[in-house]
Amino acid sequence: MTSDLNLSLSLLERALEKENLQRAFNQVVRNKGAPGIDGMPVEDLESHLRHHWPTLRQSLLDGTYQPKPVKRVEIPKGDGTKRALGIPTVIDRFVQQIIAQALSALWEPHFHPSSFGFRPARSAQQAVKYVQTLQREKYEWVVDLDLKILLR
Repeated sequence: MTSDLNLSLSLLERALEKENLQRAFNQVVRNKGAPGIDGMPVEDLESHLRHHWPTLRQSLLDGTYQPKPVKRVEIPKGDGTKRALGIPTVIDRFVQQIIAQALSALWEPHFHPSSFGFRPARSAQQAVKYVQTLQREKYEWVVDLDLKILLR
């Protein structure tokens, strides 16, 4: 248990480093997006963090941070139906980004180079090109699988 706590704290400390926070802020601003249930637009994030960062940081460190409910909206699809979309608050998107970046920095070096799913700077198009390259090299098998682990 203590080692789990140390890993969590170490990861959180990494997530809260100034460089990581700046990259997360820039990414959230670059992504834009609609306001969540609190109505705060992305343009207000910088001002909000200037005034509330110490409190937000402390709530992350002491484990009391609680994300807000997600705003539900429906957006039209090309076929005329609608798709449900969840919009987190800008603050929650910022927190999600700082944690995702820290996790990615920790785990990304351990993934196999031919793994393309849900990884930064990788795409489905790159996966197809990779498979085409292997095909030209006379490889004959492609394995694509999803694993589901059931915990009891």
